[in-house]
Amino acid sequence: MANQKILDAKQVIIDEIVENVKNSSAFIFLENHGLTVSETMELRRALKESNSDLKIYKNTLVNRALTSMDINLTEELNGPKVVAFGKDIVEPIKAVSKFIETHPNLEMKVGIVDGEITDLATLNKLATIPSREGLLTMFAGGLMGIARDFAICLDLHAQNLEQK
Repeated sequence: MANQKILDAKQVIIDEIVENVKNSSAFIFLENHGLTVSETMELRRALKESNSDLKIYKNTLVNRALTSMDINLTEELNGPKVVAFGKDIVEPIKAVSKFIETHPNLEMKVGIVDGEITDLATLNKLATIPSREGLLTMFAGGLMGIARDFAICLDLHAQNLEQK
């Protein structure tokens, strides 16, 4: 039987994984095909800028953690994996997607977004969504357009009343 200290240490890691999945809106599995240490640090910095994080866990421990949460990703958990996660849904996916463009040694595989298993196609779609600030700017622009159109309408109505 395995040493109790080792089992306890593994359980701590499993609990950490469960907490990270529960507290993250996006939990992305990346396949590592030989990133160097400097490239990994570069990815970590890019993720930190978007308030996200990067961790390397053993697949067996990730599988145990996900199984305890009734999430089945056993088929996807083979080969060297790295996980990126963050509280925002889009930001970690965008950061990883941008990094992958210049580093072919890393590949997005599957993710857990808002508690649902998400395939690569959906992750790629999410990577194209503008940032929160961009979306708010677009929303404000739309509201300003409505106000402008309303002001034009009132002006035309006032001009129409003056002509009568």
